[in-house]
Amino acid sequence: MSKGEVVLLDCWISPFCMRVKIALEEKGVAYVSQAEDLFGGKSELLLTSNPHGKVPVLLYNGKPVSESTIIVSYIDETWTSSSPLLPACAYGRAQARFWADYIDKKVFDVGKAILLSKGEALEVAKKDFIEVIKTLEKALEDKDFFNGDTFGFVDIIAIAMTSWFPAFEKFGSFKLEDHCPKFSAWIKKSSQRESVAKVIPDADKVNEFMPMFRKLNGVED
Repeated sequence: MSKGEVVLLDCWISPFCMRVKIALEEKGVAYVSQAEDLFGGKSELLLTSNPHGKVPVLLYNGKPVSESTIIVSYIDETWTSSSPLLPACAYGRAQARFWADYIDKKVFDVGKAILLSKGEALEVAKKDFIEVIKTLEKALEDKDFFNGDTFGFVDIIAIAMTSWFPAFEKFGSFKLEDHCPKFSAWIKKSSQRESVAKVIPDADKVNEFMPMFRKLNGVED
């Protein structure tokens, strides 16, 4: 790996990897994506770069950085010539990190429960998911983006998670827009950004992956 080269250990279906790619696109950073087979055989580079053996891992000048939210923050601090992703004031940055942490702890796990549940458990999972998104909708208020007029840190952390929302809706037989119209409008606005549109995979492709995901997690269709 040459000095200055940016390499992302990546998996196309991972919303956590999508976060990193969106942040790199927003910052105008050229990078090389190295696809990892998480279900077959992980590369030696991944296993030596992250003790958990998880993607994403960002390698810059040969040094690895792991965990998607940490990587997005690292990108913001490392490539400072373009607009910052985090707010300028300390309070704004603290609030952004609070909501990023909320998203990390809540959104993917409650959404995944929809994919892996049946019957009454599925109804509970749907209710839990909608409540989590309603909380984010309150935080968004009437702003275009979480930081106001500017697409930034929390938007990146959240919009990547929405790549799986079509699957949640399909398997849960519901429409998020019926429950969270403002958040759904934010998804549409954010998805129009070049950085997001370039990274988020087509909903049909994501949905096609989900039967295998369910099977890998012990759910038979």
